[in-house]
Amino acid sequence: MNNPIKVDSISELHEMLGFGKPVHPLISINDNTNMIVDDNLLNQHFLFNFYKISYKKTLKGKMGYGQGYYDFDEGGMILKAPNQLLSTSAEDMEYEGLTLLIHPDFFRNYSLATGIKNFGFFSYSANEALFLSDKEKQTIFSVFDNIKEELNNTIDDFSQDVILSHIEVLLNYSNRFYKRQFITRKAVNNDLLSKIEELLNVYFDKENGLNQGLPTVDFLATELSLSPRYLSDMLRSLTGQNAQQLIHEKLIEKAKDYLTTTQLSVAEIAYQFGFEHPQSFNKLFKNKTNQTPLEFKQVFN
Repeated sequence: MNNPIKVDSISELHEMLGFGKPVHPLISINDNTNMIVDDNLLNQHFLFNFYKISYKKTLKGKMGYGQGYYDFDEGGMILKAPNQLLSTSAEDMEYEGLTLLIHPDFFRNYSLATGIKNFGFFSYSANEALFLSDKEKQTIFSVFDNIKEELNNTIDDFSQDVILSHIEVLLNYSNRFYKRQFITRKAVNNDLLSKIEELLNVYFDKENGLNQGLPTVDFLATELSLSPRYLSDMLRSLTGQNAQQLIHEKLIEKAKDYLTTTQLSVAEIAYQFGFEHPQSFNKLFKNKTNQTPLEFKQVFN
């Protein structure tokens, strides 16, 4: 892979794309319709030093959703944080839509500077985009229009506060629609739950813990072609537990099997699962069951 092209400012990106100078150096909205991109910028990797929120009105073919596909045909929204690797291709440029660019300095002294980190979708990968219904699309575009209108007005002492209010509304709607997406894709998500259980069963049954340690959230996410943050958010919406809690629950379930059906000692079981120290296994087991592994074993002997 070639070294990524670093873009530090919104003005720099505008110049690269031929958009002209932005109205405000720290925020802009651009219509991608009929955008002509220099061929030298295609099939490249970029690192932007600002947030990028893009909505594609038209998309070709089905879009991947982990191991499945999205239901909505109307378009998709992708939200990217600064310094996340982006790639371009000729196909990526063939769409209609809007792109909102926001430099972190625009809200540096506002609560959004810390609050924006709580929106999990900024850590999702491109194939986990937010797909919207027609009604949701109208809502999102109305917020885009409000931001665009305020940017085109004469800048005054209230402009930044008003624009930031609209951005927060945009992010809150996006958060709501992501939660909806978890629900509407329940069939796919339930299939993922089955795959997670299968992955953990194989991991424990093959005693992979002896060589690889405890299974991790990153391990599950990689196997399922999802980001760790998206996986945990999806699981929390379905089960009330994040990925780490689900791993622990499965581990305790398997531990109970070993404690009641084998002659292995507690220490041997701990090592088999990948614990470096039996005390850590004892602590987790007691935290989940209100009994030590030995106390649990004695009940069945």
